[in-house]
Amino acid sequence: MRIELSLHLEKDLVLPKAYNHILQGFIYTLLDPFLRKFLHKQGYRHGKRQFKLFTFSRLLSRVKSEKDTFRFLPPVKLIISSPKHEIMQNVAEGLLKKQNFVLGKNEVFIESISVLPKHLWNGHIFIKMLSPVTIYSTLRKSDGNKKTYYYSPFENEFNQLIRENLRKKYELVYDRKSDNFDFKISPYRVRPSDEKIIIYKGNVIKAWMGLYKIEGAAEVIELSYDTGLGSKNSQGFGCWEVWKNN
Repeated sequence: MRIELSLHLEKDLVLPKAYNHILQGFIYTLLDPFLRKFLHKQGYRHGKRQFKLFTFSRLLSRVKSEKDTFRFLPPVKLIISSPKHEIMQNVAEGLLKKQNFVLGKNEVFIESISVLPKHLWNGHIFIKMLSPVTIYSTLRKSDGNKKTYYYSPFENEFNQLIRENLRKKYELVYDRKSDNFDFKISPYRVRPSDEKIIIYKGNVIKAWMGLYKIEGAAEVIELSYDTGLGSKNSQGFGCWEVWKNN
């Protein structure tokens, strides 16, 4: 399920360039205390891995880049998405309980809430990232220290690791094994400028915008639409929309 929020502002919305955690915090405030604590401390487990199973877009608007901030010009929209009914129900109820919210130092009002319609997926589609997609491995260097390596869309591991990440989400959401898991992602129109360096609570994350081709079974594509592609979805990564459906 996916909802689109239209935000009403008395003036431009100004946020620090590292604003993912602000949007994430806003979403957590919409949840009831039990679900908020569950997602924050535990999440949905697959072996040793934990998944929050929600994602969100960047703020969608015209934007001016200033020295340390982004200035978002109305109208401003935000997309929140999850395959978990309890998460989306909590988000919707939380939005209806209040008229105004705070994002950073900005007071915002919810102008409208729209439930976006489901798509009819075919074998392959072209997608546009609404928040950058990231996937990585944790490597051990010769000195024994660990290093995080972020893959580009042009490396084979990018597709392989995103596919494996999605397979785990599939088994969590649908509660069944997936021996013949069918999914592939490849860059379609991805430029060097699409690489983004995101600072999240002091950590540097490399991620990519751009256009991609994805292929797979309909329910797998739908899951990737609801839960996001790649890693760190609940930190504001991997949200996408249909660019062209062939």
